[in-house]
Amino acid sequence: MTYIDAGGLHTYYEVRGEGEPVVFLHGGLCTVETLLPVTPTLAEHYQVYTPERRGHGRTPDVDGPITYGNMAADTIALLDALGLRSVRLLGLSDGGNVAMLVALARPDLVGKLVVIGAAAHRDGYTTEQIELFEAWRGRPSPAIMAGFKQMYGAVSPDGQEHFEVVFAKLGETWASEPDLGLADLARITAPTLIVLGDDDVLTIEHAAAMVRALPDGQLAVVPGTSHAVMMEKPDVVNRLLLDFLVTEQVPRMMSLRDLLVQVS
Repeated sequence: MTYIDAGGLHTYYEVRGEGEPVVFLHGGLCTVETLLPVTPTLAEHYQVYTPERRGHGRTPDVDGPITYGNMAADTIALLDALGLRSVRLLGLSDGGNVAMLVALARPDLVGKLVVIGAAAHRDGYTTEQIELFEAWRGRPSPAIMAGFKQMYGAVSPDGQEHFEVVFAKLGETWASEPDLGLADLARITAPTLIVLGDDDVLTIEHAAAMVRALPDGQLAVVPGTSHAVMMEKPDVVNRLLLDFLVTEQVPRMMSLRDLLVQVS
């Protein structure tokens, strides 16, 4: 088991593969095992780092809230401690929100950015997801979270019952975050891929607005999938990621934006 002390946090992380660095941030209430549908394939081409954030998996919880801001600060401290720069930074769900904040705060750390199933702003969630966040806040974890609780308890140094503490902390965060505006996304300098299922927790309209706001953004909507898009169609997601992560992108033959520049 590999740990590193960074930013006051005893952070667990795994590394597989060789090559240029990819850092993949898991979703909320998850462990790195939930990334296994894609990380082995990525590791055939890159050196893949998968850290677990505060209060998640094997990384202990610490006093205070669990916010996207402090998880981003933890991630920055981790990358600095590992000496990583200009990484391909991937984030799933909550990990995507953290990744966007890292890209904004420290553009030198992020060469490319992938956000999977994460809204920039809370207003981008579907009505159903907002209702769930409100129903979960301030209450014990519901039956639907039993699998997450069991997964947490199997590896957490804080014990299975501490899951309820982490769930409550994240419930407070989900009540008001994420809160990035489109003007914030316009400051992300890294080429960015937004991926979501067509039945995801954020709306397709919001994802499209995110891409339009990004200076260099791409959008991939995977048909017939939900927020579990990576588990439901891993082969499709792997192909999307590998296509985007390569240094040289396929030239756009009929980009209307480029054509307008040429005739202006």
